[in-house]
Amino acid sequence: MTEQQKNRIAAAYEKNNMKLTFLKAEDSIASVLSSRIPEGSVVSFGGSVTLEECGALDSLRKMDQAGRIHLLDRDRPGLSRIEVEELFRRTFSADVYLTSTNAMTEDGWLFNVDGNGNRVSAMIFGPKKVLVFAGENKLVANKAAAEDRVRRIAAPKNAARLKRNTPCVKTGHCMACHSSERICCSSVFLGQQREVGRIEIILMEGSFGY
Repeated sequence: MTEQQKNRIAAAYEKNNMKLTFLKAEDSIASVLSSRIPEGSVVSFGGSVTLEECGALDSLRKMDQAGRIHLLDRDRPGLSRIEVEELFRRTFSADVYLTSTNAMTEDGWLFNVDGNGNRVSAMIFGPKKVLVFAGENKLVANKAAAEDRVRRIAAPKNAARLKRNTPCVKTGHCMACHSSERICCSSVFLGQQREVGRIEIILMEGSFGY
């Protein structure tokens, strides 16, 4: 990606009151988190292959173990479904929320499709700060391309990862199904925000997640 492209994309998100930071492959995820999460913060995160692959979750857990933050870890072993759902609700009062995005457009929109709705809900309202980690593979031209990316890539791969019995797992692309195991229940475009800088996108060099 050229500097001209980076500047154009960053300006599009800035126009929508979202901050965009570019991260090189050699840059440290741990340093990014340390510089953006104040000590003592309550931190939560949404389900995300990207956060696992880039090392963000490992860094958060180390920060929690060191007593630097209080992590609401939805993936902690032994949690019941009821306990996980309670963590989802506590997320709305978190100081910082980490997530990825299903697609981000070059003209300043984030697009996400959710099953339970807890991830998109927290991106919209609740946590004081939202950090969105995304690889360059999530970047598309416009809103139509964002929806297409979810139908062809994100939805089928996530449904397969979650072991859902949906048509897209078999066909490899969205079938606009009415399955009881459907994961595409809420589709949300995030554009211009009222609160400047609440959402910050960390666009990482390389490919991460679906």
